[in-house]
Amino acid sequence: MEIFVHFFLSFSLCFHLLRTFLETMDSAVEKHCVELIALERSGHTAVVEGNALHVWGGYMSTAGSEVFLPSDEIWLYDLQRGVWEMCQMSGEIPPPMSGTCSCFLNGHMYIFGGYDDMGQTNQLYRVNLLDGDYSWKKVKAESGSPPSPRDKLCCWVFNNRVTYFGGYGHKTLDDIMDDKSFIVDTASLEQNVGWGWNNEVHIFDTTLASWREPQSSGRAPAPRAAHAGATLGHKGYVYGGRVLETTPSDIHCLDLESWTWSEIVPTSTVPGGRSWHSLTAVSDNTLFLFGGLNVDCKPMSDRWVLDVDTKTWREFDHPNNNKPRLWHTASQAKDSDVIVFGGSCDYVLLVGTYENLTGHSNDALVFQTQPYPLFRICVDCIAKNVNNCKMLQNQLPSLPQKLLEAVQRRTSRNI
Repeated sequence: MEIFVHFFLSFSLCFHLLRTFLETMDSAVEKHCVELIALERSGHTAVVEGNALHVWGGYMSTAGSEVFLPSDEIWLYDLQRGVWEMCQMSGEIPPPMSGTCSCFLNGHMYIFGGYDDMGQTNQLYRVNLLDGDYSWKKVKAESGSPPSPRDKLCCWVFNNRVTYFGGYGHKTLDDIMDDKSFIVDTASLEQNVGWGWNNEVHIFDTTLASWREPQSSGRAPAPRAAHAGATLGHKGYVYGGRVLETTPSDIHCLDLESWTWSEIVPTSTVPGGRSWHSLTAVSDNTLFLFGGLNVDCKPMSDRWVLDVDTKTWREFDHPNNNKPRLWHTASQAKDSDVIVFGGSCDYVLLVGTYENLTGHSNDALVFQTQPYPLFRICVDCIAKNVNNCKMLQNQLPSLPQKLLEAVQRRTSRNI
């Protein structure tokens, strides 16, 4: 009998210790999930789908060197709850890279170009963001030829087509000969290959899986890279960038139906020239400009809005004035919010180079560009104060069902 009692007590103690250990592990895992956050980075890509910001690629600085972030993972930031989740990717995974150009079209994120361990690339990939599998597919064209390898370009999406503009890359010297769309970077000539900036327009038709280079009219922008682009209706806009030692402050528009270029001449004060900034469509006629690197190689934190109808720029104060960013991403979210993620907050100019970015960030900055609807204001107010107000907590069940569910999603911290 004593042996049985001793065994029972020992078993009970072990079971209690095991349960305590598992509860501790569960708590640690839950805490880890809550505190999970994407690594700081620059030169990455990001798109918004639903209530989630999807972040992929880029690079960061560690131990005095720059390393690419893993290309087999994608980070999801829940814009309602403010929590991160990392998902593994499969399929024909692209190499780790920075400076790629991405867009969201028909449930897929497309990426083209970029810079990997082998240099600039001209490969096109896509991944479905809706099925939860996150399986990459290398897109093979049925007809036409892709642009030459390049990075730091922009794109516009219209009518199931992705139109790419500009960038920095390389061509053979024979291909560059008498090519007015390409400006050679004389410091980078190597045997029969030259690097430089271009102002080429290339279209990938996702329905036909075909590449083509349209014949455009009007005065095209000068070749450039590290510029920013945005789409409003059937028009693609491009602002700023860099070519040689210049950073223009011009803004141009390409009609994506007639392929006609036009320059917008503002009737107001204009932002200073810059590169590595962002340009985001926030309404049918307005574009949001943020950050970048100015002509004096100073990181910027200014915020401007362009009305394309009146051709007027307006600068706005904002709470993030002390957070300069360059080579970040900026994505339109619900209620015309702009979500700025990552980028560098510092810049060190090395003689003859423009590649040393420091102070990489993993902040997600939210910019309000339009008045919020009443429903959004109610959700924000309740979520902000419910934990500190007992009376408000007691009255939550009395809320309309739709409002209650929105508040619960907003205040939930479990992934």
